[in-house]
Amino acid sequence: QVQLVESGGGLVQPGGSLRLSCAATGFTFSDYAMSWYRQAPGKERELVAFVSVGGGLTNYADSVKGRFTISRDNAKNTVYLQMNSLKPEDTAVYYCNARNLREDYSGQGTQVTVSS
Repeated sequence: QVQLVESGGGLVQPGGSLRLSCAATGFTFSDYAMSWYRQAPGKERELVAFVSVGGGLTNYADSVKGRFTISRDNAKNTVYLQMNSLKPEDTAVYYCNARNLREDYSGQGTQVTVSS
């Protein structure tokens, strides 16, 4: 059974940091590109960060460049999102996604709230 389980969300003050994790089971993690998406209330889901199968290629939304870092550990079947210098506009539910040419999986999400 395919599962993507996100963790690490919570309430943080502006300027603070959080590290999200997404643990994958039920498929060959190293065969899938991984991404983080987010969805804020009343807004469409947007791509935040992407990492290639081997981890050598990453890409970020302009709004998070220089503040967020995506990484993966294929030995642990886990993808991470390090979020620094958080802003109130980063408040959203964050989802991890696994994709290859044939399949596309997403987790249930973890809430990130940036507020003083």
